[in-house]
Amino acid sequence: MAAPFKHLKAVVFDWAGTTVDYGSRAPALVFREIFRREGVEISFEQARGPMGLAKRDHIAAILQLPEIAARWEQSHGRAAGDSDIDRMYHEFLPLQKETLAAHCDLIPGVSDAVAECRRRGLRIGSTTGYTHELVDVFAARVTEQGYSPDCVICADDVPQGRPAPWMLLEAARQLDAYPLRHIVKVDDTAPGIEAAINAGCWAVGVTRTGNEVGLTEAEFAALPADAQAATIQSATEKLMAAGAHFTIESVADLGTILDAVDSRL
Repeated sequence: MAAPFKHLKAVVFDWAGTTVDYGSRAPALVFREIFRREGVEISFEQARGPMGLAKRDHIAAILQLPEIAARWEQSHGRAAGDSDIDRMYHEFLPLQKETLAAHCDLIPGVSDAVAECRRRGLRIGSTTGYTHELVDVFAARVTEQGYSPDCVICADDVPQGRPAPWMLLEAARQLDAYPLRHIVKVDDTAPGIEAAINAGCWAVGVTRTGNEVGLTEAEFAALPADAQAATIQSATEKLMAAGAHFTIESVADLGTILDAVDSRL
């Protein structure tokens, strides 16, 4: 059995695409729907592009895409403003609540990986672009599946979401874990990786189960081997470009990375 870590103190996990909701499907589906209601069609790729940001910021970022801005003006006769973003965000919240109920299954391997982290002395934190109102929808069910982090830091706990470091700094405070270089952040989005770097943490990007691949477990398994490899490679490149020190296909693969980080420390 592996000994306790000598230097590492905590791991902070993202939620959708990292620990729950294989493929990070729930938020992408809802972003597409709220834009459709406004008469503006967006692709899954466009919906996923800003993933990791706080949800209102995410809507604003999609509206800044030149193609989407042009479609909006064609549909509405004017550019989108703050009142439009506010309205869409208020529509987003109840629709996301409905969708989350069907997308809160724990990703395979997460429970065992977290249990091993705890056994080796690590505290477990979490951060998310969701609000507490949204996390409350699936928190109890996730706990029943064997995952219950020591703290849950949401976008509405801090003045600015990712890529700002504030959620990670608050997680470190609540976990009583410092210095920040003794914390590993695990995330499937570029803003989540950037937040880890901005906070001074180690950053581990998640590819296969996360937003950058964006497929369910069954959809990924149905791909030919070369297509699987290509999607993993593309996701790896995006997360490494954002600053990830390491990438893994899923949280189930985290153990060897933690050993490598502890050794370097």
